[in-house]
Amino acid sequence: MEPVNENKKDEETLEMSKQKKLGGVKTLPFILANEICDRFAATGFHANLITYLTVQLNLPLVKASNTLTNFTGISSFTPIVGALVADAFAGRYWTIVFALLIYELGMILITISAFLPQFHPPQCPTQVNCKEASQSQLSVLYISLFLTSIGLGGTRPCVVAFAADQLDISNQKKQTKGWNFFNWYYLLLSLASLSALTLVVYIQDRVSWGWGLGIPTIAMVAAFVVFLVGSPLYQKEKPEGSPFVRVAQVIVAAIKKRRVEVPVDDKLLYENKDLDAGISKDGRLVHTNQLRWFDRAAIITQDDTTHLLTNSPKLWRLATVHRVEELKSMIRLLPFVSTGILFVMAYSHQSSFTIMQARTMDRHITKTSSFEIPPASMAVFDVLSVIVTLALYDRLFVPFASRFTKNPAGITCLQRMGVGFFINICATLVGSFVEIKRKQAARDHKLIDQPTHIIPISVYWLVPQYSLHGIAQAFYQVGKLEFLYDQSPESMKSTAMALYWIAIALGQYAGTLMVTLVHKYSAQKNGRNWLPDRNINRGRLEYYYMLVTGIQAVNLVYFYVCVWFYTYKPLEEVTKSSEEGGLELVVDSNMVVDVTNGHEGKEAKDT
Repeated sequence: MEPVNENKKDEETLEMSKQKKLGGVKTLPFILANEICDRFAATGFHANLITYLTVQLNLPLVKASNTLTNFTGISSFTPIVGALVADAFAGRYWTIVFALLIYELGMILITISAFLPQFHPPQCPTQVNCKEASQSQLSVLYISLFLTSIGLGGTRPCVVAFAADQLDISNQKKQTKGWNFFNWYYLLLSLASLSALTLVVYIQDRVSWGWGLGIPTIAMVAAFVVFLVGSPLYQKEKPEGSPFVRVAQVIVAAIKKRRVEVPVDDKLLYENKDLDAGISKDGRLVHTNQLRWFDRAAIITQDDTTHLLTNSPKLWRLATVHRVEELKSMIRLLPFVSTGILFVMAYSHQSSFTIMQARTMDRHITKTSSFEIPPASMAVFDVLSVIVTLALYDRLFVPFASRFTKNPAGITCLQRMGVGFFINICATLVGSFVEIKRKQAARDHKLIDQPTHIIPISVYWLVPQYSLHGIAQAFYQVGKLEFLYDQSPESMKSTAMALYWIAIALGQYAGTLMVTLVHKYSAQKNGRNWLPDRNINRGRLEYYYMLVTGIQAVNLVYFYVCVWFYTYKPLEEVTKSSEEGGLELVVDSNMVVDVTNGHEGKEAKDT
């Protein structure tokens, strides 16, 4: 028997050595190159769609805006399905592969429709009495958008988590950070967006929509090929079963034992290291005192003892502490996910109303230049501000802030999110004053009733609000991305990334609802409306911006309430220490509990 055991150990050692050679920084060029091509394609595809819908398909502004926002919302909501598929049985790698294929199919379909004239109505340059696209013409558009939404649903929750899987993020967090993976990830995607907003949008406006959509389609093919080339190098984590099933088991077990009293000593709750081994490779979650109602799922009753003697617990009746804490960790993240809904709603108008503003303004680069900036390309100032902010964040902001906070990261993820919230409020407030000035210029030159004429006011007046929105995203979105990845259980990273995109989806839907309600209830008998269908000069867009500003201010207060009551995820982690086993609880560098000695460190309040 001994030779057999030795052979088995040798095989395990060999397998472990192979696994150690996989992953690492060498895989990032392939994964991030794929994501860069993906973002280039997605931005080039979606950035100027409002123009495609209103100019090429002749849809009214509000209908076009809602169509665009709805499908953007769908593409942000489908990641929960992608996360379920990846975490339950397919794994992140294969989910990404199949999602890229579906996305490419949608891109090819809409590119073909852009080339063929029978798929769009006659052109209407006057924007008066235009013939809208027929239902059959719109159906091609809807099918294309639906396929791209499904494709994005598979890539968005998986790519960033798959890239992070290749690195030892937990060890990096214990050291003084020389670089931040999430900063660089967002920075590279912003550079890809910048390329699309300049090159692709220019081709769409000045050459043809066929080639303007064809180039992103070719980029998606490149993304797929690059990702496949790196396949032999990837660390591919095996899925350990659906996290949603485990969550359901904990809830059902707690309901079944709802009349059982929770013990005061949490050491009496059920633990099983072997059962949790596959979902706690980085360390088990330990008990927290929040949401104690769910602790009932881990109470061992008389009915459970029979099954425990054979080490085969009925998981719909009894859950381990780690599994209970998985559910608790995700519940604690939900309030922060919800705060992002209104954050997204506040800048969702940039792909619609702000572009319509730019179309009425003087877009020449200089007074003597004949070149005009395409309206949708104004978003480059948003992206540039993101790039500049992220580039300066690690090199200037973090060293400066760490002198005062004594935190190697400068500020915490939650503090970073709070800064982003405040800047976003300033962005919409500035936008309202810019709209007042734009309309005043239209009145001064008697162009209020001439929506197709250019108002002699520089489009650069829109730069401050674009830039502020970009800076806000660099703080809030990157901080939230890192926070969700760090604070989610290791077996639910894809789910956490899906929550990130679900907030964006709900934010887009909230933007649609907001626009619809404002359009409906601001309508007057004389035809005036805050958000008119055709002539934006006759609207009250500045009132809409002020309303959004007020809603964001309330949301900021809600965010700080969530921060005040939040408890960081406590993780039992095995460390290399010569002292008595060396078990620690590491909580975002803010709380450390020595399990071996039983001493509890100070828990830092993140405000």
